[in-house]
Amino acid sequence: MAPPPHPPAILLLLRFLICSSILLLTESALTLDYYSVSCPRFAQIVQDAVTDKQITNPTTAAATLRVFFHDCFPNGCDGSVLLSPTPFNPSPERTSDINLSLPGDAFDLLVRAKTALELACPGVVSCSDILAEAARDLVTMVGGPYYPVYLGRRDSHISKASLVDPFLPRSNMTVSQLIDLFASRGFSVQEMVALLGAHTVGFSHCKEFATGIYDYSKSSSYDPSYNPRFAQGLQKACANYKQDSTVSVFNDIMSPNKFDNLYYQNLPKGLGLLASDRAIYIDPRTRPYVEAYAADQARFFRDFAAAIQKLSLYGIKTGRKGEIRRRCDAVN
Repeated sequence: MAPPPHPPAILLLLRFLICSSILLLTESALTLDYYSVSCPRFAQIVQDAVTDKQITNPTTAAATLRVFFHDCFPNGCDGSVLLSPTPFNPSPERTSDINLSLPGDAFDLLVRAKTALELACPGVVSCSDILAEAARDLVTMVGGPYYPVYLGRRDSHISKASLVDPFLPRSNMTVSQLIDLFASRGFSVQEMVALLGAHTVGFSHCKEFATGIYDYSKSSSYDPSYNPRFAQGLQKACANYKQDSTVSVFNDIMSPNKFDNLYYQNLPKGLGLLASDRAIYIDPRTRPYVEAYAADQARFFRDFAAAIQKLSLYGIKTGRKGEIRRRCDAVN
């Protein structure tokens, strides 16, 4: 019997393309059960670390949420903000001016979670997945909404301060600047206002808003968009901020450790801490969303969950585009 004829070149090419596509899909797909076989206790290990740390340090939730945003928003959720300086990379993202004040509680939490996961399933779980899962667990733990976290991210090899400075929102930005910045990352005005609701927990250092409460103008020592009593209280609380850069104030003075919609309810009363907070109530493009979230916490929770889940998938690295770090603060 004669041997079967060799398949034509076009068929070989088609087979190659199909196999390549399957490989690409396998490498790039994030799933809710990504670690179900390779690290079945992943969710429980992260939850245990989160619970222990939040009970010991109640500011951990806000700290981790902030680090998560600062990791994802500039260049994608890839753990690049977690890398420490080295002689080969003396200026990673953590050294940029805006990231110098990132809270240590979040980094400590990630060290604890990563250590426990490496003992249970070494070389399997990425630091970027740990950060995404921990942020969600902490939002839920302090009263916020639950949302599914898709897993399978890889950690970046690259982290440069110069790549983040232009792409993170500042407390003194105008609403137009904020809208443009969020739009550059694919977020609508509504999604932006929902994400700013994360200010319902945590605190800000006095230097972030000092220009609004001291020597504001010839006619007023503080920005008139502040509630007068609130501004006077801030002046007293921050009186020593030039000598002590760690002096800070809660973003939401009504329920600082609870994830709720009081952040939005505070804004019409002049109780927004940062200039950008107060601005989104004043500007007609953002005010309708502020009013809607102030009136309906369920709507805020629903929109926040959708927006932060979208953020968690921004710019991710999968397959061969990244690595599974052995330590979260250093590339392998």
